Amino acid sequence: MSQVEKIEPDLQFIKELQAIGGEAVKKCYQCATCSVACPLAPPENPFPRKEMVWAQWGLKDRFEGDIDIWLCHNCQTCSELCPRGARPGDLISALRNMAYRKLVKPSIIGEWMSSSKYLPILIAIPAVFFLILWAISTGLTIPDGEIVYGKVFYGDYYIDPPFTLLALFVAFTFFRGVVTLWKSFDKAIPKTLVIGTQRVKPTMIESLKAVLLGEIATHVKFNECGADNTERYTGHLTLFYGFVALAVVTGVVAAGHWGGKVITFIAPIGHTPMPLWSPVKLLANVGAVLLLVGLTYLTRRRLNADPGKSASSYYDWYLLGVIWAVALTGIGSELFRLAGVATLAYPVYYLHLVAVFMLFAYLPWSKLGHLVYRTTALVYAHQVGRLPLAREEEKIFMV
Repeated sequence: MSQVEKIEPDLQFIKELQAIGGEAVKKCYQCATCSVACPLAPPENPFPRKEMVWAQWGLKDRFEGDIDIWLCHNCQTCSELCPRGARPGDLISALRNMAYRKLVKPSIIGEWMSSSKYLPILIAIPAVFFLILWAISTGLTIPDGEIVYGKVFYGDYYIDPPFTLLALFVAFTFFRGVVTLWKSFDKAIPKTLVIGTQRVKPTMIESLKAVLLGEIATHVKFNECGADNTERYTGHLTLFYGFVALAVVTGVVAAGHWGGKVITFIAPIGHTPMPLWSPVKLLANVGAVLLLVGLTYLTRRRLNADPGKSASSYYDWYLLGVIWAVALTGIGSELFRLAGVATLAYPVYYLHLVAVFMLFAYLPWSKLGHLVYRTTALVYAHQVGRLPLAREEEKIFMV
């Protein structure tokens, strides 16, 4: 005897989803144009049509472990072709935004990240912290003589310890988020034993290699999305490598500074400020330029977007705003130091520290967290055969 499944819509879930970018979901009348148009959706159980159904009905539990919200590259082809203007691409983004907010604890940070009304709190935390450090070191005065930011914010005590603790906190938080996400995929995706022709499951190394080198490093999927994504592809790729360059610079300086206390001959590479012709300084400036180029492309794209086809959420503008703040204050700190304008150099550097803190401290709850969460989803998808391994599409998988 067949059993009747009772559907209980979560109306609060629908309201939350509409508030963070999925406001057009109710316009969908299930024509399936979105799933047909998406070149990245697997032919079996494609997205985003099923997500549109679940969202319309408030079936919140269906999204627990839904790997497809992470596989979407948000090219907006589905939204461009939607005859009702339901904007499926925005719905997927909204679902990810909701996931960022609730995936890891402390959940209060996720709540603060969800609305502009909490922005003063997010700014105040690092602003007050670094202001106290400045007050302790010089009484909020501008030091005389050569501009050296270490005179106000001592690297060994005021910069490295708090940012090291911050890095450990973020890494641990991401670890918990990845474990939670992986377990949710395990619970949601059925495991089927294939009898007859067996499928070869890729190793974890193969999947990691395929994702990191075949997708993340090249952003190749952006150009396979169907729509003309040249501007978005260029913006994301240059921004990504800008961050890579600056991460390398930070690592080299830290290794030289702290490692130089033990291995003395490497100490010079950690000494700051560096001359402009230093290879490390050159790489830092290249990274800063890449950030500006990427930000310009992405900001222009969002400003010129057709509001009837795609809308930018607070999450989008928060991330762009913080990265703009990091880039401009970082460049400003260097230029004012070189120009010898101490009254501007120190305050701008203070703002730079605030912006950097905001970018990284709240990373697991921000849109930039997709760098970790989407990578996790892509690796899992390759593991279970939801997506094929790059250059090995003929290889068969067994789950």
